[in-house]
Amino acid sequence: MHNKNRYMPLLMALCIVIGILIGTFYANHSSGNRLSIINSSGNKLNSLLQIVSDQYVDTVNVDQLVEGAMPQILSELDPHSVYIAAKDVQIANDDLRGSFSGVGIEFTIRQDTIHVQNVISNGPSERAGLLAGDKIVSIDGQPFVGKIVTNEEAMHRLKGPKDTQVKIGVIRYGEKKEKFFTVTRGEIPIKSVNSVYMLNSNTGYIRIKNFGENTYSELLIALGTLAEEGFSNLVIDLRGNTGGYLGSAVKIANEFLPRNSLIVYTEGRKSPRQEYRSDGHGSYQQIPLVVLIDEGSASASEILAGAIQDNDRGTIIGRRSFGKGLVQQPLSFADGSMIRLTIARYYTPSGRCIQKPYTSGADQDYESDLMTRYQHGEYFSQDSIKHTGPAYHTLKEQRTVYGGGGITPDLFIPEDTLNVTSYYKEAVMTGLILQFAYTYVDENRATLKTMKDMKALEAYLIKQNSVEKFVSYAEKNGLKRRNLLIQKSHKLLERFINSRIIYNMMSEQAWTEYLNADDPVIKATIQLFKDNNAFPKNTEKKGKQQKVAHAAFDYRSTHVQTIIMAHA
Repeated sequence: MHNKNRYMPLLMALCIVIGILIGTFYANHSSGNRLSIINSSGNKLNSLLQIVSDQYVDTVNVDQLVEGAMPQILSELDPHSVYIAAKDVQIANDDLRGSFSGVGIEFTIRQDTIHVQNVISNGPSERAGLLAGDKIVSIDGQPFVGKIVTNEEAMHRLKGPKDTQVKIGVIRYGEKKEKFFTVTRGEIPIKSVNSVYMLNSNTGYIRIKNFGENTYSELLIALGTLAEEGFSNLVIDLRGNTGGYLGSAVKIANEFLPRNSLIVYTEGRKSPRQEYRSDGHGSYQQIPLVVLIDEGSASASEILAGAIQDNDRGTIIGRRSFGKGLVQQPLSFADGSMIRLTIARYYTPSGRCIQKPYTSGADQDYESDLMTRYQHGEYFSQDSIKHTGPAYHTLKEQRTVYGGGGITPDLFIPEDTLNVTSYYKEAVMTGLILQFAYTYVDENRATLKTMKDMKALEAYLIKQNSVEKFVSYAEKNGLKRRNLLIQKSHKLLERFINSRIIYNMMSEQAWTEYLNADDPVIKATIQLFKDNNAFPKNTEKKGKQQKVAHAAFDYRSTHVQTIIMAHA
């Protein structure tokens, strides 16, 4: 009896083990390995893909399944964590790299055909003989027209390693026979500082399109150019600048801030606080400074504007910025694809988080935020700006600033809607003005080439009554003539139409100079310098609010810009 009791625990343990093995065997066979999947959540996705591959009713391309699932998974995190397929990585990085290897053209796609918008001066295509206005109809002996023609496919075929060749077939305006050109690809620069000139005898103007690898060096060259012309005030235009590299924004801020000024700091769950401070070596620490922003200014633009504002170093003018304050880290996969994963948040020197609120990565309210602002009147009234975050104070003057999304300007300039009509909005939103401008340039290129500069071209276009020409063109293309509405919006129509013709015929700088000439934002900026008010002061105790008259409808704003432009 004693011996039986001694072996009883061993027998019970053996029975339990046998029971577990039997239970596991039947569970695995009756539930498709369900326990294995549920109890090992780390491998759940791999298990799911394996089951689909092994047991799904039809043959499945698992690689395609993964490609489709990756963006969906990241979209559940936040609005700015993204997946980039291998074929799109180069395109995604080119603008920020500051150059790419290609043929050197700027193009648009109209009626399923590539139209050469501009040929880069002294680039591969110009040396080969291509001209602005050419229509590309074949590449490397294969027809390239129709539904296959997309920006992505065009860039895929035209870009390529340096010193390789591509044969391009074009139809030139006024000719029916296809002409062929062999272009040797080369390194094509992409400038992020795309407009530099003097607004008046002492005010320099620099427009920064994005923050790429070369933006800081381009800025130094621009400042040197303006120094030769004797500037003593400076405007940095960040309207429509969606951001880019943090490092470029920090270097630029460093040029204007005294030693040891906090520029920005980042912090996240697994990313300890990291501060970026000025080193005191900046060459323009005392110059009167204005930074222009709008709802299209995001990320690195907001870092620069926030650093200038919180340090009371200059005046921010315009409308509230976008509100992107999430830091993305690029992570590459073996197949060449990559993700940009949010790892931290940006904070301005006063402690404000730039990021506007969101509930999830797929937040529809977040996606439609700019339109919601428009509908709520924020673009037209300073009082309509809704501050969702707490109040903070600038470091020197203790002025009140707000967190909770974007940078609110010191001097608010609303858009003018007084002359915006339904006719004007339809002309803009349908892209008819862009189409007309391209067609007009194509048909009148020889005459337009004789204009020596932007002012001469502007004077010529005014005499040509471009609005009436557009109205006739639009009527043939489905936009009904509305004489009273056209008359009310005549100035707006003329400004937009002529600006696009100038852009197509000349350059982005000429386009900028034309729009700036009667831009109330620029006028308010110049007046601020004249009044010696570029360095902010705390006026809150006096109850003073800075407001100005309505600004012109700004074609650089993201919510009205409809042109699609690509480089190759």
